[in-house]
Amino acid sequence: MQLRRENILVVDDDVSILELLQRHLKSWNFHTYKAISVKEAVSILRDTRIDLLITDLNMPEVDGFELIKFTSEHYPSLPTLIVTGYPSVQDSLKAIQSGVVDYLTKPFTRDELGAAIKKSLGDDLEKPITPISTKSTNPAPSNEKEAYGNIIGISEKMNDVFQIIDRIKDNKATVFIKGESGTGKELVARAVHYEGKFSKAPFIAVNCGGIPENLLEAELFGYVKGAFTGAEKDRNGFFQAANGGTIFLDEIGNASLAVQNRLLRVLQEKEVVKVGAQKSEKIDVRIIAATNSDLKDMISKQTFREDLFYRLTVVEIKLPPLRERKEDIPKLVDKFLFKYGIEYKDRFVTISPESMQIFQRYDWPGNIRELENIVQRAVIMCDKTIEVNHLPDTLKYSIDFPEDDLMSLREMERKYIRKVLNYTQNNKTKAAEILGITRKTLRQKLEE
Repeated sequence: MQLRRENILVVDDDVSILELLQRHLKSWNFHTYKAISVKEAVSILRDTRIDLLITDLNMPEVDGFELIKFTSEHYPSLPTLIVTGYPSVQDSLKAIQSGVVDYLTKPFTRDELGAAIKKSLGDDLEKPITPISTKSTNPAPSNEKEAYGNIIGISEKMNDVFQIIDRIKDNKATVFIKGESGTGKELVARAVHYEGKFSKAPFIAVNCGGIPENLLEAELFGYVKGAFTGAEKDRNGFFQAANGGTIFLDEIGNASLAVQNRLLRVLQEKEVVKVGAQKSEKIDVRIIAATNSDLKDMISKQTFREDLFYRLTVVEIKLPPLRERKEDIPKLVDKFLFKYGIEYKDRFVTISPESMQIFQRYDWPGNIRELENIVQRAVIMCDKTIEVNHLPDTLKYSIDFPEDDLMSLREMERKYIRKVLNYTQNNKTKAAEILGITRKTLRQKLEE
């Protein structure tokens, strides 16, 4: 059978069956991904383009039908082939109803497997298999990306970000990523590196705010023996480790002026001088810097070098906060539901429409990081579906404040109290607890 090289995911808790299938698939020039559980399979599906799924039915914890249900909802164009050692009429009918293309009983011959694969791929061999979210109310236009690397987004602002990444991924221009905390700046840096032609070179991420100021210089540029107390031997820094690839300097605003001076030399001369050394070393590194600080304000206060700022901002990527890309929330929620549902429940967790409405109404000051934390907590607290009662009060009782609807503090307070009372079904004790005031104070405010 002469077939083009396609990606096939094989799922079976029997390692010997996985190895047998891999040998056959390799002989037909297929690339095989193996998983011994549904949990592993979902992880591979999220990160890899798969053209055919071959799965067993009877597996511990989560069975194959749960996996088929998951792929039918989120990868509806992905053909599926069942291979099982425990055939039954009921399972056969259930598989057909689930949209499975073929059903093989163990043991099977090489020819039977080949025929089933050919039937399963069929005319879909040319068709790309891309994930979709059945919960999304704003599907992306066909000419726009839904994801880039591990970044998810169908909004216009995120599409603009994807287009910039496309432009710069194959060159080593210096990149500056500006965005609030929790917006995914490191994900963007990784996409620039791993989606381009330098992806096999090193990628080193450094949080400049997480390293003590007196150590940051030595950690970045390395040092020679005797440079300072404790420097017992020569040591390379992060820049030497990233040579040929990319270094990501997060929270660059935390770098001292001494570090900024050395960094400017790297950008200007393409060389690094270790702490305590006399000679420089040539280096070939793409620098991606990021911050949520106002560097222009720091320049005016003379705590950040203006010439370094312009060297760093050759290409600038502005990451929008989550409140400005709310159409992306359903897809992000789906991603975290898959991740934590499998991790904590060994099954796929859903979210109620009412809960999703609350998610889309909230302004997310902590951005995607806050969203992920809240989904993670809600998955732990729920059984199969995230309901409103599984969400923290900060979400349930948040208020929308339109930009053109300015109001006094008194009006704002009145609106908020009414909302909390509405949510608590006029339970004044619960409302006072949420508001952080006594029941007597609440009664006084209601009288006013």
